[in-house]
Amino acid sequence: MDETNAPSADEPFFRAELMPYRSLGPKGFRVLMGVMFVASVIAGFAFLSIGAWPIFGFFGLDVLLLYGAFKLSYRSGRAREEVAVSRTQLDIRKIAPSGRTEEHRFNPFWTRFSVARHELIGITAMRVEGQGKTVPIGGFLNPDDRETFAAAFNRALATAKAR
Repeated sequence: MDETNAPSADEPFFRAELMPYRSLGPKGFRVLMGVMFVASVIAGFAFLSIGAWPIFGFFGLDVLLLYGAFKLSYRSGRAREEVAVSRTQLDIRKIAPSGRTEEHRFNPFWTRFSVARHELIGITAMRVEGQGKTVPIGGFLNPDDRETFAAAFNRALATAKAR
């Protein structure tokens, strides 16, 4: 291999994009909201027909509150974290639902990956420590994804330190 084709020390050999899991997709959300709306209208008219007219408005209110809760959940689902490891650096980029970006750079040789575990739940928290700072990562992941990421990230850090 000649010098021009040699991999760069700054070229990441590990990349991961961490995103929160949302079990209900856009189509399922529309179906759920449609079913809730129809059920609320039917129940509301049933109460209206027996003279309990104030209850009719509350049936619309619960649909609006459910809609708002799902919209907030989907908004928080736009958060993500990008992790890249090369021989000379570890980059963590956190992107908030608002779009605000926070970047952290570490030397992988002096970086420590800490995992907090609970014997029944598994990994409860992960963080990268080094150069006088601590950065939590993957807080929004489910337990299985935390385990998978932790194993892969540990291997990547060990590889970076061994090179």
